[in-house]
Amino acid sequence: MKIQKENIIYQLYSNVVVVNYDGTTYTAKDSSENDVSIDMSAVEAEFAKQEYINKRTETGSTTYDTIGNQLGMLYDDIIAGKVDATGSFAIHNKAVKDANPKPS
Repeated sequence: MKIQKENIIYQLYSNVVVVNYDGTTYTAKDSSENDVSIDMSAVEAEFAKQEYINKRTETGSTTYDTIGNQLGMLYDDIIAGKVDATGSFAIHNKAVKDANPKPS
């Protein structure tokens, strides 16, 4: 799942039910259709913290393989008796996490 700034707005503002983006500005409304004031610096800061997810799944130097391929790796590791850190599934996932670490 790609993390977008809209996701962050929903995370930070539990009363928001609608987020709109016109290409330059985000606006939000609550369930009564009242405008909700958004602190975009807080949104940007949280987005930066969570952007590692996008890098691991879509745009990083090393990304996760498809779920089907990962299941294939896991199956092959089970058959080979390598359901540990030496199996292809574990090696692949460790490489992605190492290349795109989660911020502290």
